[in-house]
Amino acid sequence: MKTRTYLGALVVAVAALSFASGPAWAGIASTKHNLGSSSTSGNNKTADTGYICVFCHTPHGSDTSAPVPLWNRVLGSQGAAYNTYASLGTSTLDSKQAAIGSVSLACLSCHDGTQAMDVMINAPGSGGYNATGTDAGFNWTGSSVNAGGTITAGITLIGTDLRNDHPIGTQYAGGGYTSTTPAPTSGNDPDFNAAKNTTIGSTLVWWVDTSTGVNGTREKTDMILYSRPSTDFAGGGTTEPSVECASCHDPHTSANPTFLRTSNVGSAVCLACHNK
Repeated sequence: MKTRTYLGALVVAVAALSFASGPAWAGIASTKHNLGSSSTSGNNKTADTGYICVFCHTPHGSDTSAPVPLWNRVLGSQGAAYNTYASLGTSTLDSKQAAIGSVSLACLSCHDGTQAMDVMINAPGSGGYNATGTDAGFNWTGSSVNAGGTITAGITLIGTDLRNDHPIGTQYAGGGYTSTTPAPTSGNDPDFNAAKNTTIGSTLVWWVDTSTGVNGTREKTDMILYSRPSTDFAGGGTTEPSVECASCHDPHTSANPTFLRTSNVGSAVCLACHNK
């Protein structure tokens, strides 16, 4: 059992892990991802806790298998039960698609509609820790959620059939970017804008610049690419940048509709990556 002082500790933990300046909670409190009693977004919520961050993050006892900061939910097995865009067999998809995993699996732990939003490892208050995860038993209200807290309707219910969604877990620009050749080459797909890269600490990271912010500097308003081992794409020995849910969406801010990282006026989100 663990005793926790959630708010103060979690703000420090999540802010320290963020690559953008400013605490993450400052933006999320007014978004639809505030699922607690303080929510004013008119979205799904519970009156059983005022905590905001706890539905995704915990300062102690997180899932160490999750490639996202201090994740408070037990993730499912990579690729389990998902039907992907690649199964359509379209000739326009010339990137290899991996089994659903990485940060996308964290997003889908709520949005695939298979479990309640209050299934967590470290529930609010003292004595709520369970390493395998447990349903906190909150009561829920909202237009797209049932009383038990499972998303049941609306665009937020992505489900497990991902054939009608933008590909995730897919190589950026048809592949060709790896940890040994991180910069664009003549072999990269010309239908995509070049990805940028830098090393933070000892980790190589990739992104695609948008018109917001400073070009050549990775920012929250850029299209973020997520490193996955090449073995996910039947390669070996390196890592590659992939497109995931959080490449286009920033779950911590509603500066743009549907949590988009940058404005989509003039299809700017699409054209940040696609050279059309």
